[in-house]
Amino acid sequence: MAGSGHGGTIVLAVDLGTTSAKALAFDAGSLTRGGRAVIAARAEREYPLHTPEPGAAEQDPELILEAAAGAVREAVNSAGCGPDGVAAVAFSTAMHSLIAVDADGRALTPALTWADLRAAGHARRLRASEEAASLPSRTGAPLHAMTPLAKLLWLRERQPELFASAARFVGIKEYVLERWFGRPVPMDESTAGGTGCYNLHDRSWDAPALRIAGIGPERLPELAPSTHILRGLRPEAADRLGVATDTPVVLGAADGPLANLGGGALEPGVAAMTIGTSGAVRVAVRRPAADPRGRLFCYPLAGDWWIAGGSVNSGGVVFRWLRDKLAPDLAEGGGDAGYTRLVDLAMEAPPGADGLLFLPHLSGERAPHWDERARGVYMGLSLAHDRRHMLRAGLEGIALHLRSVTDALAELAGEPREIRVSGGFVRSAALRQLLADCLGRPVVRTDSEDASALGAARLALHALGRLPDLLAASVSAETDRRAPNPELAPVYDRIHGIFRRLYDRVSDTFAELDAFRSGG
Repeated sequence: MAGSGHGGTIVLAVDLGTTSAKALAFDAGSLTRGGRAVIAARAEREYPLHTPEPGAAEQDPELILEAAAGAVREAVNSAGCGPDGVAAVAFSTAMHSLIAVDADGRALTPALTWADLRAAGHARRLRASEEAASLPSRTGAPLHAMTPLAKLLWLRERQPELFASAARFVGIKEYVLERWFGRPVPMDESTAGGTGCYNLHDRSWDAPALRIAGIGPERLPELAPSTHILRGLRPEAADRLGVATDTPVVLGAADGPLANLGGGALEPGVAAMTIGTSGAVRVAVRRPAADPRGRLFCYPLAGDWWIAGGSVNSGGVVFRWLRDKLAPDLAEGGGDAGYTRLVDLAMEAPPGADGLLFLPHLSGERAPHWDERARGVYMGLSLAHDRRHMLRAGLEGIALHLRSVTDALAELAGEPREIRVSGGFVRSAALRQLLADCLGRPVVRTDSEDASALGAARLALHALGRLPDLLAASVSAETDRRAPNPELAPVYDRIHGIFRRLYDRVSDTFAELDAFRSGG
């Protein structure tokens, strides 16, 4: 347990997320024995997300640097292992961040996060461009504002002098590691896969993508496998972290692919679904599997392991909106109780909410549409509906959208026999059952709530040669299984068909409304 003290050897996983940096100290022996992972200590430091203008979602890289170091120091101290008891440090990182740095590695811009949509217009031009049409099939990344490729185009247009003067462009993980080591460090191939500039097949920076971006490969980090080991921490950095200077630091990978490794979702037929603030559905494949229709992503994990899937905006953020806007009275007292009361109230409405549908795209959408202009829609609202129906339709909308992504993934990589779920949304048994019913597939909850961090720890031991087989290492214990109710299958099959067609029928309206909002 965290804070209990642990005298053995630990593997320290550092998870750089959208809102916080976490450090989890895993008992190394528990990972090599193949049993349940034992967490010796856990620490977390939050940092703010800044929105100085519409569409912006920025962070201060120095605050993230400070948060990561503070979390590591606390976890090491709480684990009680001492500097020499840290077998390795490994990273998990949120994808798609971009920071312009000078020749000394100092930040010239804030960290532009995945949620920054100011490059939406540039992404739309990319999607309409013949020059960029073949990019997704080579890079595995969709043409969307979240990608550093689109952000580079935006930065070049918005701040041309800064763009021209920047020595390099890095992500938040590279920024942190460069400060710890005092030198440029490589970007792991998994994180590179989310840039829109990485060639899946050549495993190198994609020359046509860089040409579109207006940069050469010398202005990006070198590439290295996710198992690459860095050594030689700066003495002052090692002292700040509470680890030895010669501690092996494994580059690690992107948080999504690592969640598959940590959540036991590498084997064929097993999909991983994460529903936190946003959401994603992913499966492991043994070769690059870029979607020819551009609906899904494909990113490297390690070696010949690749992760295909789709990320969505319509996750817990929509759940919170439903609570705050439609049922604020249920949130009194704070904590999870308000969400529990909301779910209970929503379940009073029948499946299908008496013909009420909800498109949950309140903040634009990613997979499978990749449409920054998409917005929420209630369709079928009548005088007979009340907030119970609106809440039920809202929760079903989240689940039905995830079904659209899952169906696309099944076309690309084969039908999953089960979906392993994690994240705050699935703490509710009622919502796990709703997911199973809407998806039409079994939903399994495992003991791997910290799946990305656990994946990073397992990857570190793999890099050190202590876990030779990643598939064998990717184990998790089932804690709950929900099978879809066969009586509801025809209901949700029919509803999902209507739901899927609804977006196609209103997408032009989204574009018109976006032009109206922007004064165009």
